[in-house]
Amino acid sequence: MFGTTLKKAAVNILKEKYESMINADLGYIIMILDAKVDEMGKMIAGDGGTFHKVQFEALTFYPKLQEIVQGEIVDITDFGAFVRIGPTDALLHLSQVMDDYLKSDVKSGMILANQSGRTLKVGSTLRARITAVSLGKAAAMGKIGITCRQPFLGADDWIAEEIKKAGGGSDKPAKEAEVEAS
Repeated sequence: MFGTTLKKAAVNILKEKYESMINADLGYIIMILDAKVDEMGKMIAGDGGTFHKVQFEALTFYPKLQEIVQGEIVDITDFGAFVRIGPTDALLHLSQVMDDYLKSDVKSGMILANQSGRTLKVGSTLRARITAVSLGKAAAMGKIGITCRQPFLGADDWIAEEIKKAGGGSDKPAKEAEVEAS
């Protein structure tokens, strides 16, 4: 890379090394944005390269416990659904969908609720809370667990129903009252 500028060479090396990596301290490293390279480098005997100190900016996604996230269901399994949140997929276990008996139909890509009749299917968007995060070395892909078993979480249409029930989404205009001043 001696034919390119120091900055361009550094950005290329950083992209190869860090992009699409999971780091326990930084989270998911999505993209290298910029780099500042110290022009004074060092050479090591027997190595054909030069080594420079570099500071860089990166776009990252670090999921935090209790964070509310918006996502789309990308896969239905026997034990739940995988929901795409940012650059990764989180597991929504059947036990964390709602307070109802649920049946997973993998062939049709749906989760069906027995009593309420509600469904989740591939492509549905939902709001959930992050309940578990594992970004350590043991989790090469990272593992994130989410839940929808709280008020105003779940599929978008479920949330709209809850808002209507709570009185915040009435389609009828509020009644106007006339008050006589004396």
